[in-house]
Amino acid sequence: MRLVTWNVNSLRARMPRVVEFLEAHAPDVLCLQEIKCSEEQLPHLDLQASGYRVVAYPGGPREGVAVLVPADQEVGNVRCGLPDEPDPGEARWIEVEVGDLTVGSVYVPNGREVGSPTYEAKLAFLDALRARFAELSSPLVVAGDFNVAPTDADVWDPDVFDGATHVTEPERERFGALLETGLVDAFRAVEPDTRQFTWWDYRGGSFHKNEGMRIDAVLATPDIDVGSCGIVRDFRKGKKPSDHAPLLAELALPEGANRG
Repeated sequence: MRLVTWNVNSLRARMPRVVEFLEAHAPDVLCLQEIKCSEEQLPHLDLQASGYRVVAYPGGPREGVAVLVPADQEVGNVRCGLPDEPDPGEARWIEVEVGDLTVGSVYVPNGREVGSPTYEAKLAFLDALRARFAELSSPLVVAGDFNVAPTDADVWDPDVFDGATHVTEPERERFGALLETGLVDAFRAVEPDTRQFTWWDYRGGSFHKNEGMRIDAVLATPDIDVGSCGIVRDFRKGKKPSDHAPLLAELALPEGANRG
């Protein structure tokens, strides 16, 4: 199974790049974040023309998450939102069943400034996410923008981020708590020492300087074999890119599981 996560920073603005990606990589599952559109604005027809269907939890002009699968693939047991999340009005979590596999697409709050109400809400969301992880059964993959760089190896210069969000101990502890529910960080499972990033600021030529962070991740239960996991850098280049690059994982489901 080829599973991809990508914070597109507006699905409508990035639709030509999404179509290009679907044609180039033909994912079995594509988890999207920050789709920034209403239900009425979802590009169902464009995606159908590319051979895909979308199941989404739209978030209007700011948030929103979705899962794309091939048009002939059945999707079941759709669930939107997390119990006990701090702001149920924000569309940050969707889970679906694709065959025997449960897939979650997540967009964790940014946090903005350490100690602020938005930072505390981020920590509370991560706590709610961990509680949901503990309830879900294998095989399970959760993919998305976690807005946490798990270690100093996941940022281009730790000193630059000193005192900022994404790298604080409370955030990293909560990311670690997600893994403690029994999931594996797919990228680190196959690239334990590689320094690669999934996000670069639009400003200051950050992408070309490779001044970024690895804040997007694919987390999988140990019964799923991770063949490879890496960043598709070409889709952070070119015309109107998102500030995130897609993260692509090749996964082998446990014997007996299927994709529908």
